[in-house]
Amino acid sequence: MNTATRPIRVLVAKPGLDGHDVGAKLVCRAFMEAGMEVIYTGLRQSPEAIVRAAVQEDVDVVGLSVLSGAHLPLTRKVCSLLAQEGAADVLVLVGGIIPPQDVPALRELGAAGVFPTSTPFEQIVKFVQEKVQR
Repeated sequence: MNTATRPIRVLVAKPGLDGHDVGAKLVCRAFMEAGMEVIYTGLRQSPEAIVRAAVQEDVDVVGLSVLSGAHLPLTRKVCSLLAQEGAADVLVLVGGIIPPQDVPALRELGAAGVFPTSTPFEQIVKFVQEKVQR
């Protein structure tokens, strides 16, 4: 199926040692209800495993859910590995406990969207729909 006719494909990942994934699962549900195909990688994924899955699954979006405070180094590594794999066009989102002062740094690292906890799901879905044009 060519990319113009297939649904938006989103990979949602929990990088690092954080063991809380309720929010990530709710975001997955919001994407699915919007008609997107969702791959959830589960807890405690390495940046390498996330990028490998993103490339294998030919996703349009990688969403990182980070509650541990390690959002900057994890985003840096994932974005760097995506570029190394020729997948720099994959839209990277970061959500979770994100201090406002870290948002500019996350954008500089390659995150297209940053969604702190309590961001309405509709806002995240709309962002993806607008950024991934078919």
